[in-house]
Amino acid sequence: MFRFPSVLLSRRLHRRKLSSTPSHQPSLPLSHPIYLIWGSNTGVGKTLVSAGLAAASLLSSTTPSQFHYLKPLQTGFPSDSDSRFVLNKLRQLSLLRSPRIPLSASHRVLNVSPAVAEKLPFAGDEGVGLSELLCKTLYAWEEAVSPHLAAEREGLAVTDSVVLETLGECFEDVVERGAGKERSEVLCVVETAGGVASPGPSGSLQCDLYRPFRIPAVLVGDGRLGGISGTISAYESLTLRGYDVVAVVFEDHGLLNEGPLMSYMRNKIPVLVLPPIPKDPSNDLMEWFESSHYIFSNLKEIMLSAYFKRIKKFHDMPREARDIIWWPFTQHKLVPDGGVTVIDSRCGENISIVKMRHHVIFFKVQKKEVIAPLFDACASWWTQGPDAILQIELAREMGYAAARFGHVMFPENVHEPALNCAELLLQGVGKGWASRTYFSDNGSTAIEIALKMAFRKFSVDHGLVVDYHEDTTNERSTKLMVLALRRSYHGDTLGAMEAQAPSSYTGFLQQPWYTGRGLFLDPPSVFMHNNTWNISLPEGYHWESLKAFTSRDEIFHKGRDKSELATVYSSYISKVLSGFRGPYNVGALIMEPVIQGAGGMHMVDPLFQRVLVNECRSRKIPVIFDEIFTGFWRLGVETAVQLIHCVPDIACFGKLMTGGIIPLAVTLATNAVFDSFIGDSKLKALLHGHSYSAHAMGCAAAVKSIQWFKDPCSNPNITSEGRLLRELWDDKMVDRISSHPAVQRVVALGTLCALELKAKGNNAGYGSLYARPLLQKLREDGIYIRPLGNVIYLLCGPCTSSEVCSQLLVKLYRRLEEFDGCKN
Repeated sequence: MFRFPSVLLSRRLHRRKLSSTPSHQPSLPLSHPIYLIWGSNTGVGKTLVSAGLAAASLLSSTTPSQFHYLKPLQTGFPSDSDSRFVLNKLRQLSLLRSPRIPLSASHRVLNVSPAVAEKLPFAGDEGVGLSELLCKTLYAWEEAVSPHLAAEREGLAVTDSVVLETLGECFEDVVERGAGKERSEVLCVVETAGGVASPGPSGSLQCDLYRPFRIPAVLVGDGRLGGISGTISAYESLTLRGYDVVAVVFEDHGLLNEGPLMSYMRNKIPVLVLPPIPKDPSNDLMEWFESSHYIFSNLKEIMLSAYFKRIKKFHDMPREARDIIWWPFTQHKLVPDGGVTVIDSRCGENISIVKMRHHVIFFKVQKKEVIAPLFDACASWWTQGPDAILQIELAREMGYAAARFGHVMFPENVHEPALNCAELLLQGVGKGWASRTYFSDNGSTAIEIALKMAFRKFSVDHGLVVDYHEDTTNERSTKLMVLALRRSYHGDTLGAMEAQAPSSYTGFLQQPWYTGRGLFLDPPSVFMHNNTWNISLPEGYHWESLKAFTSRDEIFHKGRDKSELATVYSSYISKVLSGFRGPYNVGALIMEPVIQGAGGMHMVDPLFQRVLVNECRSRKIPVIFDEIFTGFWRLGVETAVQLIHCVPDIACFGKLMTGGIIPLAVTLATNAVFDSFIGDSKLKALLHGHSYSAHAMGCAAAVKSIQWFKDPCSNPNITSEGRLLRELWDDKMVDRISSHPAVQRVVALGTLCALELKAKGNNAGYGSLYARPLLQKLREDGIYIRPLGNVIYLLCGPCTSSEVCSQLLVKLYRRLEEFDGCKN
């Protein structure tokens, strides 16, 4: 009644390394369940499990079903072909059923090495049946060795991105062939090669290779002696990388391995035991498959149940979030229906979100649910820096620190992560000026600590405090304030907000206690417009000889200290400080060096900031640099000190310090600042701290990130001298964007490229929704952006390739063209 094919072969011979740049970022369809089949080692029976699942799906169902078997990497081919094995066993099993089950089956090999090409049989017969078995081998090599060795020896070298793109194309085929079927009528399994940590063709571990998809997993364990350890190790390797393991299954060797495994997994994950597999090579395994049928049917139901639970959770999360979560910096009334983004995971620079995507199926456009990657151009609010490899390294370091230390209070104690972190900070961002590290938990707190340090130093230097022994009253004989810049932003806590000029963040609605205890200067700014770097001076500077810069490098050149403009700046600052009268003393200068982040991504003229620091030095006013945003290569250097050519007395760091994986902040200070807290009474000490000060996980993550970002071996963007990041943003594209009629100004520096859209009235400012249509279009292009009103920005990590940054700029420019057309 029907016939089975031997092989349907699509031959693609590759004698060169396949391109590492995919045409698009592949997504994971959610229309039907897709699972990875992992093995705790080679030879544990992954392909038997795949075949058993195929039989449970196709030979037990009364409705037409599809089973897709994908084998991305196959060595030892064609003598060893897992996809052909699955096909042959299904053929044999179908013939044993009464009545016989009509089944259509195919086996395709997509890419083979030259060594394999001339040895493959070819036959194109198709079976006829309503249920379908579709087997594919994506890449095949002849030698029965690890894929990375076979790829090197046989001339079929394949990069990770190409493997993922090919797999993504196969997923598209699953969607197309499954059109019109119920979710449970199609099942796809992707069987890996060897063990969880076996290398792929590029040398990457397979658990890292497939991580961008984060496909739910079935782990085939080892029931032999020593198998408990190997199975747990494989399970831990998967969970460390964020995989969801829905079941563990292994062959019974009479050692009762399931007991310890179930105990270890706290009975949260089903552990299934298969009957012993016959060792006779001549055994066709039909009796074994029949005796295992109940186990495989149970496993299939577990997989379907986990799939439907996942889909339901995705659907329910937006509504549940609206009901119980209060989002930061969000007007809930303005969040549209469908405006809640469900995040499945993060892999390196991409976040994976649940979304609807248009598919063309049988010449009709249909919407299908997928998990799609978006480039996180917010760097998740300025904290992120890791690529996918560093993300795993950080997870491992933090897991070790948590297991070793848990958490221990910090006063008068020390542990390796904290000590190593402090040493790296003083040798890096604090090199040449800082001698002490004070740990805290976030940027706002680091600022508050810095203010306390600066005010104490000022008070000691100016003889304002004499006796600390009885300092228990709230009387203030001296009132202190800060010198700061307008458009500055130093955090959300009450003290930090007092140190910034009036803004949308400090009004009565947001902070009724706000008084603004500062003298706030209007800083000059620099920006690119019409392909030229310009300078803008606020009123009061009295200088008309403005001219454009020949390049961005000229802006940072220390030779500008001798310019006429430096004299203008000095006169302006001196006049403001000398003319200030009131009940307060200026006890500290606080500023964001070079870039004012939340204030609108403005670049302050570094010459102005350098002159300002010098003026404060002459008056013994302590200087605080707020480098929470700018530190750790955000501006192309490890610290903005390298850009403005002067040092502070105190500096605050956070965000990128830990790679953005966990909160931690530090306040660095000079010995002179530290000494102002030294005395015989505890009351003279800095009485500030947190339960989680210097927590081991954060310090361990910081150590790894600091070392990773500045090492050319791990960060290819570091120049040979190790002091600069190479240029990430394409000059020509930045020039074109700066010349666009919809753009007011552009700032491109280090990992930041920001632009302000031309806007007036309510369309301008932090509360503006003017950029929303542009941002929605960019999301369609795979870029996640959150604006600052009519200011939008692209923020990458220190390890992001310039090729990726160029792609971002091209997409931005194309959407600007459409946006400009809509508005004019």
